[in-house]
Amino acid sequence: MIVGAQWGDEGKGKATDHLGSQVDYVVKFNGGNNAGHTVVIGDEKYALHLLPSGILTPGCTPVIGNGVVVDIDVLFQEIEGLEARGVDTSRLKLSANAHVIADYNRTIDKVTERFLGSRKIGTTGRGIGPTYADKMNRIGIRVQDLFDEKILTAKVEGALELKGQILTKIYNRRAPSVEQVVGELLGHADRLAPYVCDTGLLLSQALDRDEVVLMEAGQATLLDVDHGTYPFVTSSSAISAGACTGTGIPPTRIDQVIAIAKAYTTRVGEGPFPTELHDENGEFLRKAGWEYGTTTGRPRRCGWMDTVITRYAARVNGVTDFVLTKLDTLTGLAELPVCVAYDVDGVRHDEMPVNQTDFHHAVPIYENLPGWTEDISGCRSFDELPQAAQDYVEYVEARSGARISVIGVGPEREQAVVRHPLR
Repeated sequence: MIVGAQWGDEGKGKATDHLGSQVDYVVKFNGGNNAGHTVVIGDEKYALHLLPSGILTPGCTPVIGNGVVVDIDVLFQEIEGLEARGVDTSRLKLSANAHVIADYNRTIDKVTERFLGSRKIGTTGRGIGPTYADKMNRIGIRVQDLFDEKILTAKVEGALELKGQILTKIYNRRAPSVEQVVGELLGHADRLAPYVCDTGLLLSQALDRDEVVLMEAGQATLLDVDHGTYPFVTSSSAISAGACTGTGIPPTRIDQVIAIAKAYTTRVGEGPFPTELHDENGEFLRKAGWEYGTTTGRPRRCGWMDTVITRYAARVNGVTDFVLTKLDTLTGLAELPVCVAYDVDGVRHDEMPVNQTDFHHAVPIYENLPGWTEDISGCRSFDELPQAAQDYVEYVEARSGARISVIGVGPEREQAVVRHPLR
C-alpha cells in the first residue's frame, strides 16, 4: 500500500510507478479527480487525475475501487489522452460499486465554496465532497445504476427533490431536470460496460494466486476525513485503513505500508500549516520543486520538513517504509531547519496536538542542519550523496518512526536512491 504522509502532492505517483514492474495490480481506493499524480518516463510527462498510476506499466492491471467517486467525462478524457500517446488502457477495471459524480454535485460544490467566503475549505470544485455526502445519505448514484434506467431514474429523482430546492432557493441557480441528468449518465453506459466488474472479487482472486496488489491512496494522511486537519480535509479516508473499505481487501492481507513524504512540506488549500514559509525560502522551494498542483495548477504552500507530521503518519498508517521524495530540491540551501516538536502557548508538544485549536496555534521547534551545494540528481546509491545530504536523511529517519527506504533525487523514473528494496 502507498499512502501520503503529509498534505498530499508528495510524489505517490512516482513511487507507484517505481514499483510498477513488480506488481500485477495497482488499485486506487479513495478520492476522485480532485488530486493528481505526475509521472515522468524518459522525455514523457504524464499527469493522471482519476486513473491509477499503474496504467502506465505494461502488463499491470489498473483498478478503480469502490471507494472512489468517478467523474465519467474525466475518466474518458484521460483514457483518450493516454491512448493518443500510445498507452494501452484496455486492462482498466472499474468497480460496479463506485459512486458517480453527477453534474448537480459539481455545481453545488462550486457555489457552496463561494457562499462560505472566508470560511471556505479550499475544495477543487469538482463535486467530490457532495458526492461522498450523497453516498453517506444513501442517495448516491453508483456505476452499476447506469445499467438499469428504472433504478437510475428513481435515484436521480430522489436526489434532485432536495438538491433542486437547494440550488434554486438558496443559491439562485437553475437545477437540471431529471431527464437531463439521466440522459447524460445513460449515454456513458455502453462505453463504460467493458471496464466494469466486481473488483473486490477480482483482487481477492489475484491474492489467492499470490499475485502482487498495490493499493494507491489519493490525497494524504493530514487530509483524511477522520485523522486529518479537519475540517480542512478531503471527503474520503486517505490512510491505510481506507484501503480496506475502498477495495474490499481485508486488513489481514496487507503486508506492507509505504508512506511518501517530501524532504520538505507542502499543502494546497486552506487550513493550518505550522512550518509554512512566507519568505524567500518558501519561494525557493516553490520554484525549485515546481510546486503547482497537478490537477488545479494552484501554487502550493511550502514549508520546512515537519517530523511531527511524519511520525503521526507512521503511527496511524502502520508505516513499514518511507519514500523521501524531492531531496534534490533542497540543493543550494545553506541551512535546513527540521521541525521536531511544537510550542503551543509555552507547552512543548512532541506529538500532534489532540485538538484543532492547539494545532492552529502550534509554533514549530526547529533543529538546524547544514545544507549542500552538490548536484545529487545523478546519485544512485546512498554513499554517493554528499555527507550533509546523508546526515539530513538519517536525521529525518530517526524522528519519523520508520525507515527511509527510497530517496527521490529527481523527477524521472530512474532518479532514485534505494537504501532498502521495497519488496
